[in-house]
Amino acid sequence: MVSHLKRHVNKGETEASYSSSSEIPFEEPAPSGQACEIMKELDTNVQLLPNQTGFQKSDTYFNRKMKSNRQLVFCSLAVLAEERNPLECLDAFGGTGITGLQWAKHLRSAVKVTITDINETCVKMIRENCELNRIRVDGGSRGLRAADGGLSDVDGTPVATVEVAKMDANVILHLRPFDYIHLDPFGATVNYLDAAFRNVRNLGIVSVTSTDTSSLYAKYPNVTLRHYGCSIVRTEYYRELAARMVVTAVARAAARTNKGIEVLLAVALEHFVLVVVRVLRGPTQADESTKKLQKLVHCQWCEERVFLKHSIMVDDTLPCNCHGSLPGKTAVELGPMWSGSLFNTGFLRRMLLAAVQHSMDDIQPLIKTLICESECTTLKALVHGPAALTNQVECGVVIKTSQSGEESAPDQSGKRKTGEDSGNVLKKLKSDVSLEHPPFYYSIHRHSIRGRNMPKLNKFLQYLTEAGFRVGRTHFDPTGVRTDAKLEQFKSVLTKYSVPPNTTAVTAAQINVSTDKTA
Repeated sequence: MVSHLKRHVNKGETEASYSSSSEIPFEEPAPSGQACEIMKELDTNVQLLPNQTGFQKSDTYFNRKMKSNRQLVFCSLAVLAEERNPLECLDAFGGTGITGLQWAKHLRSAVKVTITDINETCVKMIRENCELNRIRVDGGSRGLRAADGGLSDVDGTPVATVEVAKMDANVILHLRPFDYIHLDPFGATVNYLDAAFRNVRNLGIVSVTSTDTSSLYAKYPNVTLRHYGCSIVRTEYYRELAARMVVTAVARAAARTNKGIEVLLAVALEHFVLVVVRVLRGPTQADESTKKLQKLVHCQWCEERVFLKHSIMVDDTLPCNCHGSLPGKTAVELGPMWSGSLFNTGFLRRMLLAAVQHSMDDIQPLIKTLICESECTTLKALVHGPAALTNQVECGVVIKTSQSGEESAPDQSGKRKTGEDSGNVLKKLKSDVSLEHPPFYYSIHRHSIRGRNMPKLNKFLQYLTEAGFRVGRTHFDPTGVRTDAKLEQFKSVLTKYSVPPNTTAVTAAQINVSTDKTA
């Protein structure tokens, strides 16, 4: 654990500048008399010890570069809170408590937040940060939660109530159920997935953040095989492979408890891999999820790839002819890994509305990119109106959200209403789901033609569309193109519109000569 954090410190992942002037830290005396650094993010203040950037110096830990991760998790919780509330939410690895405090401060009575950490120093820091944000701290018993947890912002009145407890994540996940569970430990999350899916409620959401990018990004394949049970090599689409491996571990853990998953969101950036899934209870749903775990056949020469279904000869599976024209074995089997969709368009659109509602300007471009990637389109226009909240299809499930703005409240018996009375109607449909996005992507720079100038990326997307293929950008790689075209077809279009480097200069010279002759 300590060595893992030292690597992060050496890479500079625990030190970053503030994104805006409104988040400039200032010194304020701590309750214990020691000077602390106050950091503000999403209107939530957290105090940090001066030496919080290293685990070897302080037990509290805070990574400023994970701001986008926290905002994506917040938006996913806000979407679930619109479907039903109040929600039992768990931030199993509190640290400074910034994630859970943001939930409680902005969603108020729609959520009942529980923040836990195994470290006594972290628990003390979380309690102090609750006082800093005028949030009431529950002692740890669910029955002692105050009834006035969502009152106004008048001075002296708590704006929300959270439960803070010193407890191991696996322990609290086995004690009671939750509607939303967020796991963000140091490194891999595989040690906590079984406990998370044991007590998550039906149609609840589990968000998993993995920061062991060295194993996920194929730097240490032996560690990847131990933790995730997947064989992997370094490829041009290694970040999407990482996201699919995390989904694979999540699907296996859910299947062991007779639960299936719907992948709502999978993001792989420089410092983390975030996967958000919806839980579907039942052995049938579990079987449907496990059927999507397939081997991947990858060509080590041209990097063509295809999921292996019912084939014995691996080399005959790939559409390329590298195995016939080159000596040796060119194809390798990777995985098994998740072969289904990584995004849900309806859920992402509602996340975008939540980001707009809570003034999260930093995360909106990323969510818009994810929406276009899920639809495999380059369209810029997105639906922001009420139509985006109606009849959102999520993997065969239609979720209708109340448009009147009424919130479902618990009845007099204290139980949450279910069914049509709560304003949320969930109906199972047949497999008439919209077309999923194509798996994986191609890098335009990786397959560029030597000695030729390739077209601009947006122009190339237009050329692929005119050729009859589905195309879109991807957040995994700024130069990547997600398309249903095979690699041979992709390179054919790229070759057609790539020109020699002196073509533009020659054309300009010809125009100048003709202009001089006319004069």
